[in-house]
Amino acid sequence: MEDLRLVPMAARHLDDLAALERICFAEPWTRAGLAAELSSKTAVFLVAELSGETAGYAGMHCVCGECYVDNVAVFPRFRRQGVGRALTRGLIERAGKQNAEFFTLEVRPSNTAAVALYESLGLRPAGRRKNFYRNPQEDALILTLFFHPPGGKEEKGEATVRDGSEILPV
Repeated sequence: MEDLRLVPMAARHLDDLAALERICFAEPWTRAGLAAELSSKTAVFLVAELSGETAGYAGMHCVCGECYVDNVAVFPRFRRQGVGRALTRGLIERAGKQNAEFFTLEVRPSNTAAVALYESLGLRPAGRRKNFYRNPQEDALILTLFFHPPGGKEEKGEATVRDGSEILPV
């Protein structure tokens, strides 16, 4: 994976990402929707490039110390190669640099590979959203990673994960 690079989403990625959305999601974002994120001050969208090809992307919005993941998607031919892990880790690192209090996302409980990936990165169950997904209908599992400054000091970009027992149901 030494050829893998994470870069900020740019206009040159939009066609590939719109195609990826249609492959991965029942309700995909449009090219125009993705393009709108390029000028959003709260958006952090990363693209994984592998040997010069768009392999996947991930995006989140951070507001008032809260970072919410919108999507993590990887082209099928690049799955199981660490692309999703790298993208998610990249978002977590950027959330930490923004002094986020937490980083959270929703995932289908039936997507056991994604749940395992997110849990391996420190996210813990925080609740469920009833009937969140359609096509097929399914609840969403809310997974959250809480940050807090080490020793109570306000040090930009440094964070540790709270014990999972401190996570309250949403």
